[in-house]
Amino acid sequence: MNKIDNSKPVRTAIVFSAFAGIFFVAHASVPLNNLQGAGGIAFNPLAYTAGRPWNGADGGDSTNGVERSALNGIVSRPQVGAWYVSLSDADINWGAFGAAFTVADRLELSAGYELVNAKKYGDKSINKYNLGAKLRLLDENAFDTPWVPAIAVGGIYKYTDSRTVDALNLDHDGFDAYAVASKLVTQTPWPVLLSAGLLYTDEVVNGVVGHNHYDVVAFGNIDVLPASNIAIGLEYKQGARVGDGIRNHDYYDGHVAWFVNDSLTLVAAFVETGDKDKFYRHGSAKKLGVGSGFVLSAQYQF
Repeated sequence: MNKIDNSKPVRTAIVFSAFAGIFFVAHASVPLNNLQGAGGIAFNPLAYTAGRPWNGADGGDSTNGVERSALNGIVSRPQVGAWYVSLSDADINWGAFGAAFTVADRLELSAGYELVNAKKYGDKSINKYNLGAKLRLLDENAFDTPWVPAIAVGGIYKYTDSRTVDALNLDHDGFDAYAVASKLVTQTPWPVLLSAGLLYTDEVVNGVVGHNHYDVVAFGNIDVLPASNIAIGLEYKQGARVGDGIRNHDYYDGHVAWFVNDSLTLVAAFVETGDKDKFYRHGSAKKLGVGSGFVLSAQYQF
């Protein structure tokens, strides 16, 4: 995953700022590839960009015998992530696969694919495609000031082939724009990662069901790191009101991430997306909840 100041990964801040004196063991770190492929947690982006330097992870100057130092500052190593979401209340199975890397130590580029089985609602196989870009405007701790967060802006183009699009007179594609600030606080007994932002979106059920009118909503994350290889956190995404009586439910999740080694991260979570029985009311969509369930993810940094 990537770096708090895009030159040193989160684990460095954790070990040297919060666990000084403990033997250093390298671990992977944030951001993950979120459900749409962008650098973040599950639903939300973080201000940190994805991918670490070619010779910055282990101090070496080559990978598999090939000199890589010339790539530093030009393009990062890629990182990939896979998600499985089981919303048993609504009988929905949701898989997601994403990849991302950073250009010029500043611009993240990402791609994601989602496959959703929502047979209860008449869509056995929904394919969703995502293309994203994120520009980090300000590095964390810029100006040698410890309270300055990383700040980024970004956007994601999304397309879905859901048949519900036509049934509800929605659009198949749309574009999200966001601004986000993220900060690792190390002055607390345990390091705490805080992130918050605003999202300009026309999505219906995260864009899986389709797109309609635009709204501005808030999102945020908080993660506590009780050990250098464990993060425990909460995530929140406000539901957008996208017109024609359609309102997405607020999304919540509680998660635990285990940074297994310097490349692999495993995540388990419980997610709540709203009452599934309110998906339809009198023939028109209202408060699009798709129930609750568990989430599993595997993430890999090259």
